[in-house]
Amino acid sequence: MNIISRKIKILTFTVLSSGLFLVSAQSKVTTKTETSKPQSGKIVPTNLNWSERMLLSEMHRFPEAWMLDFSKSPKWTYPSAIVLDGAEKLYAKTGKKEYYDYISGFGEKLINEDGTIQTYELEKYNIDMLNSGNVLLYLYEKEKKEKYLRALQTLRSQIDGQPRTKEGSFWHKKIYPYQVWLDGLYMGMPFYTHYTKDFTKGTDAQKAYDDIVFQFDSVQKNLLDKKTGLLYHAWDESKEQAWANKETGLSPNFWGRAMGWYGMAMVDVLDFLPKDHPGRTRIISYIKSYADAVIKVQNKKSGLWYQVLDKPLENGNYEEASASAMFVYTIIKSVNEGYLSQSYKAAAKKGYNGIIKNLITVDENGVVNLNKCCAVAGLGGKPYRDGSYEYYVNEKIRSNDGKGTGPFILASLEFEK
Repeated sequence: MNIISRKIKILTFTVLSSGLFLVSAQSKVTTKTETSKPQSGKIVPTNLNWSERMLLSEMHRFPEAWMLDFSKSPKWTYPSAIVLDGAEKLYAKTGKKEYYDYISGFGEKLINEDGTIQTYELEKYNIDMLNSGNVLLYLYEKEKKEKYLRALQTLRSQIDGQPRTKEGSFWHKKIYPYQVWLDGLYMGMPFYTHYTKDFTKGTDAQKAYDDIVFQFDSVQKNLLDKKTGLLYHAWDESKEQAWANKETGLSPNFWGRAMGWYGMAMVDVLDFLPKDHPGRTRIISYIKSYADAVIKVQNKKSGLWYQVLDKPLENGNYEEASASAMFVYTIIKSVNEGYLSQSYKAAAKKGYNGIIKNLITVDENGVVNLNKCCAVAGLGGKPYRDGSYEYYVNEKIRSNDGKGTGPFILASLEFEK
């Protein structure tokens, strides 16, 4: 890291991730200005922590944050928000303006001046669309722009209209009636909790917090496999889907990333749920049950987790990056926050080291890659996804998916504390 000290009225040349130069005049003495590009000429310095190395690599691959999901044009979707969660924490830690500018650029690009959200359609009631609201909560807190407040209010109104099961769990999407997916807890509940903390008061806040905790209670009741402690990818209350068990309504497999989403949902919601809310104790108990189950299916040799968690030896199964990063993040954050005892740290550390050894590659220019990420997996739709083992192991695999790089940055930050 280069430390530069300069006098009044100098020109500062900053190399942006796009390769262009930004020239600015300074009118005061500047000391300890950190530069991201070392004299060796590497795009990503190798002497930084893994968290920064991965974020800088993502910024190199995707010069604007809306590109993070391999998007060709600006689109309101959820993976960007996971990487930007890491960027927020790295900005707080390092003070490097390039990280803040990367986050801010996402809001500027996706939110119109009247507060409308580009490509977002409220009437679809897709719970995935709430996740990027976390970025707007951050930007509104920092910048107080009216357009972000209006966009946040629109997203919050989706929660009021989101269809629910008979007992009150959110459907994953309007086009997936009566279906509760583990993914949805991460997509919706941290946003719902954070928004409530920032904007809702009194009995309305209490009702919202109760509703949020209920979503986890309902999932534990309806999607948990009591034998293994793992949770199925989804549950169809109507039992009408071809993928649903006709007696239980459950999908047939334990998909790694679905479990990963659920773990991240629990630890992130606890950041905003009041300390005195009685539901905290229950969620923490769910985290312990979850961690115990996840550690049982961890590959004890590599430290990694499989695409289909409980079938490591079956043909086609593989150690998958996003689920592995999510489990590591959930466990190490839970240890750091006191939700789990220190004894759980060993499994998280083994998983983290396994990711670095087996799934990370570094290019000659210093750019870091995370390999073996499942691109996408779901249930139903067209063409129909049947939730079979063969379905999960044959979905596309790619490198540097935000659903993996984001959790890797977050896990790295927890280890760097």
